[in-house]
Amino acid sequence: MTQNSLAVPAGTPAGDATSWWRDAVIYQVYVRSFADSGGDGVGDLPGVRSRLPYLAGLGVDALWLTPFYVSPMADFGYDVADYRDVDPLFGTLADARGLIADAHAHGLRIIVDVVPNHTSDRHAWFLAALASAPGSPERARYIFRDGQGPDGSRPPNDWESVFGGPAWTRLPDGQWYLHLFASEQPDLNWENPEVRTEFASILRFWLDLGVDGFRVDVAHGMAKAPGLPDVGHANQVDMLGTAVLPYFDQDAVHDVHREWRRVLDSYPGDRIAVAEAWAPTPERLALYTRPDELHQAFNFHYLTAPWAAPGMREVIEESLRTAEAVGAPATWVLSNHDVKRHVTRYGGGGTGLRRARAATLLTLALPGSAYVYQGEELGLPEVLDLPEEFLQDPQRARGASSGRDGCRVPLPWEGEEPPFGFGTGAASWLPMPPNWRDLTVAAQSADPDSMLVLYREALRVRRGHPALGDGPLRWLVGPPGTLFFVREAPEGRTLTCAVNMGARTVRVPLHGTPLLASGPYRVNGGCAELPPDTALWWEAETR
Repeated sequence: MTQNSLAVPAGTPAGDATSWWRDAVIYQVYVRSFADSGGDGVGDLPGVRSRLPYLAGLGVDALWLTPFYVSPMADFGYDVADYRDVDPLFGTLADARGLIADAHAHGLRIIVDVVPNHTSDRHAWFLAALASAPGSPERARYIFRDGQGPDGSRPPNDWESVFGGPAWTRLPDGQWYLHLFASEQPDLNWENPEVRTEFASILRFWLDLGVDGFRVDVAHGMAKAPGLPDVGHANQVDMLGTAVLPYFDQDAVHDVHREWRRVLDSYPGDRIAVAEAWAPTPERLALYTRPDELHQAFNFHYLTAPWAAPGMREVIEESLRTAEAVGAPATWVLSNHDVKRHVTRYGGGGTGLRRARAATLLTLALPGSAYVYQGEELGLPEVLDLPEEFLQDPQRARGASSGRDGCRVPLPWEGEEPPFGFGTGAASWLPMPPNWRDLTVAAQSADPDSMLVLYREALRVRRGHPALGDGPLRWLVGPPGTLFFVREAPEGRTLTCAVNMGARTVRVPLHGTPLLASGPYRVNGGCAELPPDTALWWEAETR
């Protein structure tokens, strides 16, 4: 078997088809923006803990928490200075223990972020590297190189930072260090055994505290091509997810994931790891979820698929095919903390909201596991007009339009004015639009036609219907511009999903009882008449 083969490694048992993670709905909590218990305008762990009843009532299975570790916050916590403690901005280690325990009491699992590609420049290791000479063991934990040219004044190669500019920063002693993101995020050297030992210990620390798994940040990083060769192209960020780069999606990264899988498998309770991996094809993405590697990988091909039936079906079919080849579940994600919210991506206004409602039913009807980014259950749009003084995202170095602040605006919970119950203070770290008064949890809970009620009902049906989960999908013939498929349970119950992605109302045969629709539709002559951007679920008995 070659390193990049989809074949299952010999002697590796297939995943248990009943494992909780194979069809789980996992809710992403962006901790800074979820709920503030301290009145400082920043969300925290006690705030998340106070809202666990809401999340349990929503009907999700697990929470993924963004980083809450000690950090100078150059990249909002993805620059970690201490992987074994909680930053005071978010609480204490006791708060983390309490949150984990309370979540388990509510029937919710906890997945935490781990950031292995780089540390903060304030991490003790990097401070020691700065204080040590070139060639020292302290510098060997990171990627330091001499520069090019007679005086070493040019970077060691042409690699570019994802956040813009060169991926190298020069020190006063003349050496350069690699940072594929911000200069405050130096890349670790994963060829150094000390780095591998340290991260195995970090995983065990949090597993011992009771977490149920990890979301692996930049899981396609860590391994760099031998010799650190040039890319040979500018604007390398445009190649992410479309090409194998000498610093991303290198085959050697899978050795790290195999080591981590052995750590996870040594603990009881079906602990998991989820890859944030950008790969150029679904086949390469599937490599991260072979049975001896990670359990899931985010499906960014689905997230970026256009709102058009042919392209969406192609992505779904390819995702299911490649996931099945390695015995992993497919995953489906519409938004996260790094991309514009899909209500806005799908067209904004009424069109974007209608499509987002239909996409909800499509996503939750597909086989495998689904991810919900906080606020998508409220139909929140991207905030595109934040005042300049609030924009802090280091990714804006690529250009003002590249900032991710607009999808990170805190959640509106209740009330008529900002900050809408986000915390006890008078403001939130990013300002909330006044017109979100109609999008609060309280307002939508009282509206039977709201996005929140749609999510609650869809998740209730998904959890209880035997045809949904990690089973097969069978496509049906439908009108042009539609996605039309059925999910079948072994005992004979079926759930059919039809989504009209076209510009005209279509008629689809309705053989069964309607369960849930994303918007108004009509039943006429044994058919359901679906307007554009509308989805419908119905069920039937086949025996």
